[in-house]
Amino acid sequence: MNLLFLILISCLLISSIAFILILILVQQQKIIRKIILYLVSISAGTFLGGAFLHLLPESSEKIENSLLFGIILVSIIFYFFLEKLIHWRHCHTRHCKEHSFGYINLIGDSIHNFIDGIIIASAFFIEPKIGLITALAIAMHEIPQEVGDFGVLIHAGFTKKKALILNTLVALTTALGGITGYFIGSQTENMVGYLIPFAAGGFIYISMSDLIPEIQKQSTLKKNILTFGLFLFGVLIMWLTTFFKI
Repeated sequence: MNLLFLILISCLLISSIAFILILILVQQQKIIRKIILYLVSISAGTFLGGAFLHLLPESSEKIENSLLFGIILVSIIFYFFLEKLIHWRHCHTRHCKEHSFGYINLIGDSIHNFIDGIIIASAFFIEPKIGLITALAIAMHEIPQEVGDFGVLIHAGFTKKKALILNTLVALTTALGGITGYFIGSQTENMVGYLIPFAAGGFIYISMSDLIPEIQKQSTLKKNILTFGLFLFGVLIMWLTTFFKI
């Protein structure tokens, strides 16, 4: 039960952070827009660092390399297929006026958050430290993502109130995924070992496909240096956590 409590707290904290930042966005849109790119930079680093410094080393001790790399490949293909299937990628134009696009985005984000919850639960089954590190990496991604999703809903024609309510409900699907992952892990302990490299593949795909391309769009040398430095900072965070035992 203590493990379930840790999983739920981690998932709910991610949802709470997203909710608070969206509330700030409603009041201070200019400030949030200025820092989103920097959050994305740190997020990209924590995702890659979490995958290569924590999840994959842990998986390599439990699964043969041939199977391990196969699961990673399947994970990357799955994320790519999911993104294509439901138009998961956020809108980067100013002409997202279709309400249908907003709802599709909500569906995609719900699936994504649910998977995140399962990933967090799976990581906690391996070791509490791995679970907390995974939750941190996901939180660093959820911050800019949820803020971005709120912007998509506004562009799709939703009122600020409706967008806030729907975005909050979608954010809570992370906790639902965490509960599901807990009971899956409780019943089938061996399955957790296969979910970890699957999570790593997702981390790698999200970082390389969605996050890094965003921080590469800077036109000034100063911003390029700053975003790259924050990217390295994200990796450094993950490296430093390898020295801590929980």
